[in-house]
Amino acid sequence: MGERPDLVLIGCVKTKRRETNAAKDLYKSPLWHRRRAYAESLECPWYILSAKHGLLDPDKRIGPYDVSLNDLRAAARRAWSTRVVSELKSRVPSLRDKVIEIHAGAAYVTYGLEEGLREAGATIHRPLARMSGVGRQQAWYHEQLRRRGS
Repeated sequence: MGERPDLVLIGCVKTKRRETNAAKDLYKSPLWHRRRAYAESLECPWYILSAKHGLLDPDKRIGPYDVSLNDLRAAARRAWSTRVVSELKSRVPSLRDKVIEIHAGAAYVTYGLEEGLREAGATIHRPLARMSGVGRQQAWYHEQLRRRGS
């Protein structure tokens, strides 16, 4: 991979707590906890990609919800991607020459998110893009955190 990211985007997960929480504390699964720990270990800004809320600040308080990008039609996924790119552009003055690492499934990136970020001048890294299986992904995060001493 090489380049240290300027920003990390991590996909939400289906399993959530039943009460309102900071977004980073709402989701619960072993994969989520490893994604979050990895993002936090990089010591750069990170956001959550939420099927319902779009781009989420990790500290924003939200309630549980049951929306999945996998359940949406292609047009809705494209609209979601456009919304997220727009929200990110409003939070980051310029995406030009930024390295953005994305940790999310194909449903999050293949309907315009990755393309929109590239068009804005960002370099996109998806270190787990070709890695199937949650167990293999968790092992990758575990190894990255071990290397960082986290």
